[in-house]
Amino acid sequence: MVLQDLGRRINAAVNDLTRSPNLDEKAFDGMVKEISNALVEADVNIKLVAGLRSSIKKTVNFKELAPGVNKKRLIQKAVFDELVKLVDPHATPFNPKKGKSNVIMFVGLQGSGKTTTCTKLARWYSARGFKACLVCADTFRA
Repeated sequence: MVLQDLGRRINAAVNDLTRSPNLDEKAFDGMVKEISNALVEADVNIKLVAGLRSSIKKTVNFKELAPGVNKKRLIQKAVFDELVKLVDPHATPFNPKKGKSNVIMFVGLQGSGKTTTCTKLARWYSARGFKACLVCADTFRA
């Protein structure tokens, strides 16, 4: 499954729910199930998917919602927040030290934009007082 297909399926599930005329618990459960299925088919760990599913259901509790609450926005926000939590690495970002060698390695398929990204990153660090050097180490370049 391509990553774009995963995003498309998640968007479609949320959009189908928010467009439905009667926003009830049955439609909500169907949306959560569709998102879960899309994640499992994209090889996301089943424990993470189960945790995401329970967190979304806990956040959007139809029995405790006030009558004036915009259910559609609440559901969209809950899904977005839980997906962000799913991909958050909980790690501190790379913090290079001036005066030392800091190595950043980019790996990817041909034509995916590595050279462009590396050049932009080198320029960004140069503007902040770092000395930047790019080394092209392609195994094959036409």
